[in-house]
Amino acid sequence: MTSLKILISNDDGVFAKGIRTLAIAAANRGHKVTVVCPDQERSATGHGLTLQAPIRAEKANELFDHSIQAWGCNGTPADCVKLALNEILEEKPDLILSGINHGPNLGTDIFCSGTVAAALEGTLVGIPSLAVSVASFQWRHFDFAGDLALKIAEKALNQFWPENLLLNLNVPPCNPSEMGNLAWTRLSIRQYQEQFSKRKDPRGNTYYWMAGEAVKDLKSAGDGPIEWPSDVSQIESQSPSLTPIQPDLFWRGNISELPKLLI
Repeated sequence: MTSLKILISNDDGVFAKGIRTLAIAAANRGHKVTVVCPDQERSATGHGLTLQAPIRAEKANELFDHSIQAWGCNGTPADCVKLALNEILEEKPDLILSGINHGPNLGTDIFCSGTVAAALEGTLVGIPSLAVSVASFQWRHFDFAGDLALKIAEKALNQFWPENLLLNLNVPPCNPSEMGNLAWTRLSIRQYQEQFSKRKDPRGNTYYWMAGEAVKDLKSAGDGPIEWPSDVSQIESQSPSLTPIQPDLFWRGNISELPKLLI
């Protein structure tokens, strides 16, 4: 494949192993890589934007391969991609990659995900974009996920990448020899039990720590074909999950099903 201009971001920050692995893998495949990502961890920031403070970016080339141009930005993941596209890059990228995230981005959790938000910024302006996550906070072997993400993106670009399509890739935390086959998946609905842990600080004041365990996925977040496995069940089977997502959140049901609210 011909060399691509690739913009890479994340929400784990410029020092994260996942983003370095992905950027170096892309550069080793002959692509021109630019990294613009948060200067520290910005996980679970969703699609937040910085409007009440200045956004700054500093060069961070020394953290990456010599062929990679890199910046650390004090904003959110969405800020980073916006800044890259409008100020830092001289040319529009052919592809935006976000990740490799340290932890899963499955089901309706994607609405909280800074990783997915960074990729979505590309989708919203017509740039093919892919978010990639390893579905464990402890797993630190990112090479397979990086290679798989690049193979998927290159193949999709060589074929037909539909407009307004965001690809969300989750890779199970296991060795490739133990892994099942990649499959298209649907979004699951992620619900949590015991969402908050109530605690006391040394002064006796109450505070809350967001925690909770995910309830086992039983439902789909949409009415897609039933033969599609959910992204959660795919990961539970130790197989990579690839979910097609579009930013259009418009109601897909019949208008007759809506409450009679029009006056």
